[in-house]
Amino acid sequence: MKIGVLALQGAVSEHLKMIEQCGHQAVPVKTAEQLNQVQKLIIPGGESTTIGRLLSRYRLKEKIVQLYQSSNIPIFGTCAGMILLAKNIEGVEQDTMGLIDVSVRRNAFGRQIDSFETDLNISVLKPPVFKGIFIRAPFITKVGKNVETLCCYDGNIVLAQEGNIIVSSFHPELGNDIRIHQYFINLQKT
Repeated sequence: MKIGVLALQGAVSEHLKMIEQCGHQAVPVKTAEQLNQVQKLIIPGGESTTIGRLLSRYRLKEKIVQLYQSSNIPIFGTCAGMILLAKNIEGVEQDTMGLIDVSVRRNAFGRQIDSFETDLNISVLKPPVFKGIFIRAPFITKVGKNVETLCCYDGNIVLAQEGNIIVSSFHPELGNDIRIHQYFINLQKT
């Protein structure tokens, strides 16, 4: 299976490596043509404002939304990817794709200096715990009725799913545990 990673900015190579460790072909996606060649898409962490501007400049935002609406392509957004997929960002005027019914708060755990790692109990993964790496991470403040909370940390939602879209506050690509990527890859189009 070809799994795409949006390759405009952010933790691209780390996601590509995880996909390969899961036994699938990893494809960096920079154009609409490349997007048409993948069965699933990861939108990595990075700087959400920058990635959003590049999505618009290269006309990929509309293409991703159209692809999801027409074929229900599974999409996984980590950190900045979560922000870009959300329907609402608290206190900030920022254009998003609005594909998952959540509200998010940017930099919710603090600045770069406040980055941390912690053990997470994730409902869709069997033990052991998952090591979550949080870097200027957002969290979810509100979910729609069809959104399933998969993990909370300190009372805040940090992993959620609605249909074929998964979003995480943390960076699973920066560790060496492939289970969240494998869970995403195993999603079937509905």
